[in-house]
Amino acid sequence: MSHAVPDKINVLWFLPTHGDSRYLGTQKGGRPVDLPYLQQVAKAADTLGYYGVLIPTGRSCEDSWVVASALAPVTERLRYLIAVRPGLLSPTLAARMTATLDRFSNGRLLINIVTGGDPAENAGDGLFADHATRYEITDEFLDIYRALLRGESVNFEGKHFTIKDGRLLFAPYQNDGPPLYFGGSSEAAAHVAAKSVDKYLTWGEPPAQVAEKISHVRKLAHAQGREVSFGIRLHVIVRETAEEAWHEADRLISHLDDATIAKAQKVFARMDSVGQSRMSALHGGQRDRLEISPNLWAGVGLVRGGAGTALVGDPDTVAERIDEYRRLGIDTFIFSGYPHLEEAYQFGELVLPNLPTTHPVRGASDLNNMGPFGETIAGDHRPTRAA
Repeated sequence: MSHAVPDKINVLWFLPTHGDSRYLGTQKGGRPVDLPYLQQVAKAADTLGYYGVLIPTGRSCEDSWVVASALAPVTERLRYLIAVRPGLLSPTLAARMTATLDRFSNGRLLINIVTGGDPAENAGDGLFADHATRYEITDEFLDIYRALLRGESVNFEGKHFTIKDGRLLFAPYQNDGPPLYFGGSSEAAAHVAAKSVDKYLTWGEPPAQVAEKISHVRKLAHAQGREVSFGIRLHVIVRETAEEAWHEADRLISHLDDATIAKAQKVFARMDSVGQSRMSALHGGQRDRLEISPNLWAGVGLVRGGAGTALVGDPDTVAERIDEYRRLGIDTFIFSGYPHLEEAYQFGELVLPNLPTTHPVRGASDLNNMGPFGETIAGDHRPTRAA
């Protein structure tokens, strides 16, 4: 099936509410993540011109709704992609929360629908539904939630929810509510995406595998008379030269021992997430098979759940790899890097201005003092502009 290639893309950054570090899998280089630090990351993303930031969810994270509520007032344009958990939250309560934060942020809210892929974590939250049942819950939840955000009164009786005269008294800022993002690699997830969401997200698998997922979801959506757009979640390690970038990738896991890798892989193995299984299979827990596709490195996934791959290289190479995904139909990229404050600037200065973004990014015309000429020489004159 042919598809239109997006001319422009949205580029988001990541808020590390579960911790930040210069090295993975060790306390060495660890950094406290408090509100002032998250404000720094959010303000950096806002200043550099990122479209928005993803705030993760789970028991290892600070609550995404509270974090977004605290950061929205100190940023101007930045959008916040925050999680709604269908198995943990009433759809009517979720709709009220969504409408309120959407209004209070002047429409800077994006919603990430998360079913949860770790049975142990779900049990800790009182959710004991198996994989198939969680997607049934999500399907019903979205029927109710979307109708409420469209301004409809809802009477619903399903297998998992019964709603009588559900309605919003105060509408969201955005017409019909914020866009709904959603990820999942199982067949059940693909059907939910095709039926109910605006943007289907995949983790950073090699391009051929991503193309297969996109094609499948697109066909399912077309069968229902719908269009779905697509996004991808990746880490990024970019430096002025490829040699420096690969050195940085090696440095990131330089304090990671085999016992820590084995412990992390054991946790991932207990999950019933198809996406996590696909991520883990890319490297098999082995250090010697981490470049799984040109410039696509799976070292992050040795110890980090969820998105476990990074684009590694010089600015031109990383931009080309991004464009490779764009040509598959991806119009939204959610990046991160360690530590997240510094790497927001690395990517934001070396790559972001050269991408075909829908949103304005910081350039020479946006600076209100000197322009990007560097530090004044001897306090007397500006450096000459490079050719």
